[in-house]
Amino acid sequence: MAQKSKINASGVEISVIDITDSDNSYISLTDIAKYKNSEDPRVVITNWMSSYSTIDFLAVWEEIHNLEDFNRLEFQSVRNERGRLIMTPKQWIERMQAKGIKSKAGKYGGTYAHSDIAFEFASWISPEFKLYIIKDYQRLKKDEAERKAIGWDEKRALTKLNYHIHTDAVQTYLITDELTSEEKTYTFANEADLLNVALFGKRATDWRKEHPEEAKKGENIRDYASAEELIVLINLENFNAEWISQGLTQQERLQKLRSVAFRQTEILQKNAAKRKLGNVNPNLLKGGDPNAD
Repeated sequence: MAQKSKINASGVEISVIDITDSDNSYISLTDIAKYKNSEDPRVVITNWMSSYSTIDFLAVWEEIHNLEDFNRLEFQSVRNERGRLIMTPKQWIERMQAKGIKSKAGKYGGTYAHSDIAFEFASWISPEFKLYIIKDYQRLKKDEAERKAIGWDEKRALTKLNYHIHTDAVQTYLITDELTSEEKTYTFANEADLLNVALFGKRATDWRKEHPEEAKKGENIRDYASAEELIVLINLENFNAEWISQGLTQQERLQKLRSVAFRQTEILQKNAAKRKLGNVNPNLLKGGDPNAD
């Protein structure tokens, strides 16, 4: 299973695939090559690989990281061939049983290489461009490390589970038989957006208009929330469910939710220790009195 993310090097967007069961990251050589030839990046990659210094470097990498499977005899055969060397990613992978380079089709299509190799390729294209890649790659890894340290994924999953409490309150107290199917759907979406407005200051549709590329990938405003915001969101879901059951109007609930969101976000942001929570004690996720202003 792979997780895909992006880095931006001097305006060039480059895909990164993280192998979830290891610490290995593979960077798109195809995207890097577009810096030099956006029309046919495959030619750039093949030209780089059709160099004895390049395949010598790749062979050393495989010797270090792929000791058991790397086909040394086949490499020596290629190394000793007469005439001009021509090597493509597919040929290298198949003939050498290589693991440092991956050629993928479909959703994550293109040629990818381990970060060690990708940086070497970028250096061949442009040392300056390589530095931009390394800089944003380091930023990506730092962000990932921080998200793991604060348990961001667990909090995001918890907000989705906790949302059932919220939708149940909407179903019980706001959905009536007189409403049409469209009106029922709108009611659920409207209450979800009430939380978005209280916490983020905007509706989901507003965020999608501002971030069309992310929206195309199925991402939403909550996917970009901080860990602190996710904790507050969990509390807002509980508070709003309780206030719905008490019969408060939506305008009354919005005012109270905004007050809670502001107060709790300020507290969490001031407390830097919260950023380092790996496993959140459920008691820490509980807010104060839901009837508080």
